[in-house]
Amino acid sequence: MIDISKAVATAVKTGKVLFGANNAAKSVKTGRAKLVILAANCPQSIRADIEYYSRIPAIPVVIYKGTSIDLGAACGKSFTVSALTIRDPGDSDILKLTETRKTKTSTRGTNEDNA
Repeated sequence: MIDISKAVATAVKTGKVLFGANNAAKSVKTGRAKLVILAANCPQSIRADIEYYSRIPAIPVVIYKGTSIDLGAACGKSFTVSALTIRDPGDSDILKLTETRKTKTSTRGTNEDNA
């Protein structure tokens, strides 16, 4: 299993990331995001908006188990981060997290179809 905090820190240092809910919503709407990470305490209206617009281009949305303070600390920032957009992961393997989830989802769907 991938340590999300370490993968986020590596992506921030070596890749192209954007901080904030407004940037996340804009990146999802334009289809430029590869992954969006939301803090567990992200406001429900923002979370619903980002999840809605991420369905059409099939951009994965991951809920970080910590608060926005924890997500900011994982990014190496001294401020809160409610949403983090990954445009380029750099040396991070954070996109493997979504591949693992897609594999599990598709496997479950295949088993149900064959039953």
